[in-house]
Amino acid sequence: MANIDEGSTSDIRAVARVGQICALFGPRVPELSAADVAERTGLNRTTAYRYCASMLAAGILGRGTRRGTFALGPLMLELGTLALGRERVVEIAGPHLRKLSAAVRMTAVLSVRGAQTPVVALVEEDTSRMVVVTVHAGTRLEANAAQTYVFLAHSDPSTLDRVAEGMTAAERAKLESEVYTAKQRGFSFTRHSGGSFAVAAPVFDEDGMCATVAVLGAGDLPDLSPAHEQVMATAAALSEELRTPGPARADV
Repeated sequence: MANIDEGSTSDIRAVARVGQICALFGPRVPELSAADVAERTGLNRTTAYRYCASMLAAGILGRGTRRGTFALGPLMLELGTLALGRERVVEIAGPHLRKLSAAVRMTAVLSVRGAQTPVVALVEEDTSRMVVVTVHAGTRLEANAAQTYVFLAHSDPSTLDRVAEGMTAAERAKLESEVYTAKQRGFSFTRHSGGSFAVAAPVFDEDGMCATVAVLGAGDLPDLSPAHEQVMATAAALSEELRTPGPARADV
């Protein structure tokens, strides 16, 4: 029995490590070497290379464009597509985002729940302005994103603890304050350095919060009300459609 327990523990650690390595990749980090993996996970280089080689053989990783690097592989593409396909909100959100983007002349975004912070699922860009503020589908949002604050406002405290891991006391206090504000108001508004801003609101299905709708813009915003009202209306329309049984779709 002791050997079985030890083997089981070892298997669990290996699965957790594979998940940790997969989570290192993203739109800004499309490729990593075994040395990069070792540095970011604390593994020694030999062990990191063995993990990468095994994950390559399983299709979890693929070869990167640069020699000696790895990227997410075909199995991850299949699983990611399957996972998004199971999200009904992704299936029905397109017309809602197009209507929202046209109404406010800003980029509209739908994000769904990720392992810690939200992941961008759909983007409807506004091309009517000289400067287009956008984000790529598949992007894992930062802790200071408006959509993240909304998700954390509807998550258990342990999720916030994971997101805040490694933050300073001041950074965590800022995060907790923004999450509390999002929970009280029912939406989040953030403005970042460089003049970009976002307004985000939650979308609910029959099981609770399942996504966020947001608009992204830049420059002066003399009156938040029009953008806020349109985002809230879109989130409400999506929520209503998600809670409607059957294959019927709203006419937007």
